Amino acid sequence: MKLFPTQEVGSLMRAPFLRKRLDEIAISEAEYWGRVLGVEGFEVLVDKLRRKEYTQEELRDWASLYAIRLHEAAGLDVVWDGEQKRVEMYEHALRQVRGVEFLGKVKVWDAETYNKAAIRSKPLLVENSYVSEFLFAKKHARRELKVPITGPYTLSDWSFDEYYIAKARPTESLVEKKREAKREMVFDLAKEVVRPVVLSLVENGAYRIQIDEPAATTKPGEVGLFVEAFNEVVKGINARFTIHICYSDYRLLFPHILEAKTHELSIECANRDTVRLGQSERIGYEALRLFREYSANFMIAPGVIDVHSDYIEPPELVRDRLIFAARVLDDPSRIIACNDCGLRTRRWDVAFKKEKSLVLGASLARGAIERS
Repeated sequence: MKLFPTQEVGSLMRAPFLRKRLDEIAISEAEYWGRVLGVEGFEVLVDKLRRKEYTQEELRDWASLYAIRLHEAAGLDVVWDGEQKRVEMYEHALRQVRGVEFLGKVKVWDAETYNKAAIRSKPLLVENSYVSEFLFAKKHARRELKVPITGPYTLSDWSFDEYYIAKARPTESLVEKKREAKREMVFDLAKEVVRPVVLSLVENGAYRIQIDEPAATTKPGEVGLFVEAFNEVVKGINARFTIHICYSDYRLLFPHILEAKTHELSIECANRDTVRLGQSERIGYEALRLFREYSANFMIAPGVIDVHSDYIEPPELVRDRLIFAARVLDDPSRIIACNDCGLRTRRWDVAFKKEKSLVLGASLARGAIERS
């Protein structure tokens, strides 16, 4: 494997032609991006849009193709379709599960919301759109694919429990009752929802799979539970797994994360870093010292692109961040170049420039290390 391989982390903003209001501007953007990204047959899409002769399923397929080509045109080694066929990482997963009822939107940060659900009976996977989504991407992608899936701990932590707490064994300790209920809920989601999805993907040719667990450190006392549930999902499966955790206190992962049966850990670093050039001090990457201190044996993908800003990181900044990370771990072969998180809040022009800068910066870092 080459030094500093580049990969996506998950989402992109919806393709312009997936907007609720499909106006001439959106159609012009579809034509523009079709040309820029070299999307084969984009003229057919543009004609359909102008004639208003299309189905939503057709548009989602085109959006998936456009997003794949965006990642490839930027030069990424590992790509995905930007989750163009998904509603949102949490809702998309639970929409395919029996025993779940959605109750309405809750605010997360700024204007961001998600549709929160209650678990009202044992969750069971009854639909699986992940396979068709992957097979479409597999048919069209020219680079290796990595499929992102929301993990069982986050699905549990972001949901109301109206089932497990009610059936938990009587105990004098309410804390203990809640702990047992949470554990059972997390493991049922791992066994009955997430693991079946992973198995079906692998059976259909998927190899790289990313388990998203943004809630992993929300409750410090449950970090061990998150790791156990992850291991339950992946046990005995021949695939390359990445855990993605962003905007967290990474100190709380230790020592439990050392037991995770993962090949890679993707974390956010750029958002907490400065934009000054330099390889001697990078405040956003200090958390990497923990992984060296504890002798973590998986690869680390520290985000070198901030997804919450329109600022286009110059390749030299990406280079410096990667070289600093490599020096902290004392092993450049353990570093993967990626974003902090998905780019769904950035316009396509910004996302494309950021991904190109990621690739160029990784190339600069690779050259610097190989010459040293």
